[in-house]
Amino acid sequence: MDRLTLDAPRRTADGYLAVRARAARTGVYQYTGREVDPDNKHGLRDQAVVNVLRDEATVFDERAARSFIGKPITDDHPHERVTSANWRDHARGTIMGAMRDGEYLAFDLLLMDQATIDKVNAGKRELSNGYAAALEFGDFKSADGTACQARQARITDGNHVALVKYGRAGGDCAIKDGFAQCDALPSTILDSLKETTEMPKIVLVDGLSVDVSNADTAEATIKALVGARDAATAKVNDLQNQVATLTTEGATKDAQIATLEQQVKDAAPTPAQLRDAAKAYAQVCDKAKALGVQFAEDADSDAIMKAVVDAKMGDAAKDWSADQIAASFAVLSKDAKPADPLRETFRDGIRQPVNGAKAVDAQRRRWLADKATSFRTNAA
Repeated sequence: MDRLTLDAPRRTADGYLAVRARAARTGVYQYTGREVDPDNKHGLRDQAVVNVLRDEATVFDERAARSFIGKPITDDHPHERVTSANWRDHARGTIMGAMRDGEYLAFDLLLMDQATIDKVNAGKRELSNGYAAALEFGDFKSADGTACQARQARITDGNHVALVKYGRAGGDCAIKDGFAQCDALPSTILDSLKETTEMPKIVLVDGLSVDVSNADTAEATIKALVGARDAATAKVNDLQNQVATLTTEGATKDAQIATLEQQVKDAAPTPAQLRDAAKAYAQVCDKAKALGVQFAEDADSDAIMKAVVDAKMGDAAKDWSADQIAASFAVLSKDAKPADPLRETFRDGIRQPVNGAKAVDAQRRRWLADKATSFRTNAA
């Protein structure tokens, strides 16, 4: 009785559930003493656990594996052997193929009963093989050194595979996504119903014929074909990924350009904003000059305010943020009155300003602008 967990099944056009699943493994299986020695002929009947060894020769025996093909899938183990007389009562699907998968024996399964498929979808997903087997009793050891009291010498007849809640082989018998398929050829089913155990001489691999008369040659040929197919598939997938990446990058760049253009448009100042900024800058300059603080001709508002605060506050302001400097400047310049250039000229006469001719011209322009603003305000 072996276990596997179904994962990623495939539904056919008719609604059937097709899946390839690992159904048995090599190694140690645990049974109760009553299961393996009900008559206590070997003194094991009263033991709670008896280790039974299943080696490669038993699990992958060709006749034993093929004996399962074409046999029914049942919902739980029936209390009787499945035969033509009771097949209609127990069958929920069919075993379509058998193959080795590493250290596992895998079956291609086709579940055809909707109620059973619904149970699978609801979580009843483990499998247990029903078969007859010949046991040898004695002292055996598994590959990992586990002591076993019996060994399955051979499986004499595969009868069914049961869908169960819990099986016996353990959690390692789990379906892999890449093997969730059922692709056994009908000829394989027909061959399994014959008495002969001869292998077919020719098989198809991706549409190509491979002579399997010589096992080594067939294995090498199949590996080469599968490797070439996988390499081509990987290359196609890589190219598709590159196309998708380039398409995504192009769309991203278009979005970035559109966003930057909109940001530039939104950030462009209006004429009114430019006039307000110029007026505010002139006021900062006038207040700094009223407080007797010198600054560079190309200094902006923040630099001028910092120069004033540094001059008045000294080291106390050396670590202040821009907001703190602005607040301090507002307090320091609250009562500072901008100088009247015309009145200073009448009082002191024409003299070269500290910052040179450019500063004089800039000061004259600000004065004229202030007078023009005052005139328009009074006229209104």
